[in-house]
Amino acid sequence: MAAASLDLQGLLARLDPTADVAQRHIWLIDVFDWLRGDRASPQAAVGRVSLLLDAVEARPELRGRLRAWWRAFTQAVDLTTLLADYGFAPRTAFVSELTERLRRKILPGTPETTDASDLFRMVLPGAFDAGWIALLDDAQLARIGNLLADAALDDDGAPRWRHTVMDAVTYCSSQVVAAGFSPELRLRMSAASESRAFHALMSDLDALREQMFRAPRDEDALQAAFLAFRDRLDACRASASSVYTHLEDNGISVGLVFRLRQLRERVLRIRELLDCLISPAPAPSVARLVGRLVLAGGERNSIRALIASNSSMLAAKVTERSAETGEHYITRDRASYLQMVRKAAGGGALTALTVLLKFGIYSLALSAFWSGLWSGLMYAASFVAIQLLHLTLATKQPAMTAPAMAARLRDIKTDAAVADFVDEVANLVRSQVAAVLGNVGLVVPAMLALALLVQFALGRPLLDAAHAAATLQSLSLAGPTAVFAALTGVLLFAASIVGGWTENAFVLHRLDSAMRYNPRIGAFLGAARARRWATFMRTHISGFASNISLGLMLGLLPAFAGFFGLGLDVRHVTLSAGQIAAAAASTGMAVLQQPALWWAVAAIPVIGALNVSVSFYFAFRLALRAHSVSLGDRARIRSAIWARWRSRPISFFLPA
Repeated sequence: MAAASLDLQGLLARLDPTADVAQRHIWLIDVFDWLRGDRASPQAAVGRVSLLLDAVEARPELRGRLRAWWRAFTQAVDLTTLLADYGFAPRTAFVSELTERLRRKILPGTPETTDASDLFRMVLPGAFDAGWIALLDDAQLARIGNLLADAALDDDGAPRWRHTVMDAVTYCSSQVVAAGFSPELRLRMSAASESRAFHALMSDLDALREQMFRAPRDEDALQAAFLAFRDRLDACRASASSVYTHLEDNGISVGLVFRLRQLRERVLRIRELLDCLISPAPAPSVARLVGRLVLAGGERNSIRALIASNSSMLAAKVTERSAETGEHYITRDRASYLQMVRKAAGGGALTALTVLLKFGIYSLALSAFWSGLWSGLMYAASFVAIQLLHLTLATKQPAMTAPAMAARLRDIKTDAAVADFVDEVANLVRSQVAAVLGNVGLVVPAMLALALLVQFALGRPLLDAAHAAATLQSLSLAGPTAVFAALTGVLLFAASIVGGWTENAFVLHRLDSAMRYNPRIGAFLGAARARRWATFMRTHISGFASNISLGLMLGLLPAFAGFFGLGLDVRHVTLSAGQIAAAAASTGMAVLQQPALWWAVAAIPVIGALNVSVSFYFAFRLALRAHSVSLGDRARIRSAIWARWRSRPISFFLPA
């Protein structure tokens, strides 16, 4: 304690209200460094605040110097920039905002500044400061207010700090009005909620300012003006919130969501500033505001927070559209379960033809890139054909169904809601099992039949002995097959992201309406055909984007990985089962005695499980982020799923 007092005495001796801007700000930074100490605990910092107050109050001369210093500080530094704008991102572009945050982290700041935001960032840089500020009691806050009480009044006789706070409210309100008047938001507000609240906000603020600084003050009139402005502010916030309904129905824009979040945060900042003005004892409100500013500054400077916020908006952008598509892949009764098996069987039969074409492309001995490109285009065409024939490819489902599942987590607070969600999990897993069994169950006999047909037509096996052996060896469970299967699950998830993003862009930019009503398109296609094409593309655009992107990724990834010497490959359960069947048919009955066949067969369930689980895991995590599901709710869901597995495991495989 003695050492702390000596340090404090040295700090107080350096207090000089006539020093230049840089020296005054350096002293302020040093004072707060002393208050933080070793950051062992916030309570220790609060104790140091008491030491500082005792030392200043014991010496009238020092108290006078501190007030003079504070007067010089508030005259040189514009505090309205701190109160109105600190913590808000001025730009919507992710790259430019990331660059700005990196610049602030890498380049040092200077205390020679009149920008209150830059100085605040150096004086109160972290969440620890918000912690000890929140622990200050009313008595300490009152002592701080008395020490910094500015005897200088403005021309109307009101304390200067009230004018500063009211100016900050004005600047914040103008930003709210500007956002509400922007065409991106204004044109998307629902007609029912558009009460022209933004038009009257500034006039209500003028009325509040007039009552705030009227002498003598009429408390009843001030309270009425405050309530009118607060209600108008709430009406503005409600009008802006109606845009979310439009986004859910017409596509999500990251830029729009960013503006809506900024508008909401500015409304909250205005409420906090008004608390400081209206409260009869403003010190606690000021302390809460300073603590919020500290946290807002930390959030504003954090690269991790930027990435998390941006990924949350992107997640919502993608998953809202994918959730609609994913509902079609979940079976809930025996009839839909059998229908899923039939559709998957058809997809497996068509995949057998895809495997045959793949071996045909490889027989051309093209370079790695061209072989991968033509294989990717062939995969894409096959996947699109499966889509248009209303068949099913099992591994395409998980990444699409995950957002549909996560959408059910919005209201998960009750045990009944958790039980309903577990039922949906069982329905989903059962649907995936049916789809995989249908795919693999028919691709094998179909591929055997095609291989025998080719052998009968050409007079030789589909694959020679070396290529058949190499195929079985490459698909062996003893090799890196599991790793490649997990990588393929990531590609399946990535394809669903492409599909969700494309559909969202299609809906957001109203391309279906453009196809239906654009005069040039109508003149070229005819009105009736244009309507049919618009409906067709609106229905299938997500599937086209995801299927084409998946096909190209499956074909080109090995070529690009080989260019960098990585040796990566893909393992898709239906395609792999077809390749094993082709290699077995080309080898003949003797293959049944070869361990390589059985190692490859053993890999099929592993490939299927990893394809499905990895793609579903990433898609589900993305959807959870989009819906902001808490960690506590996630733990409840996991416990409920494990309880269902222990009590009724058969429900995950067969319908009731």
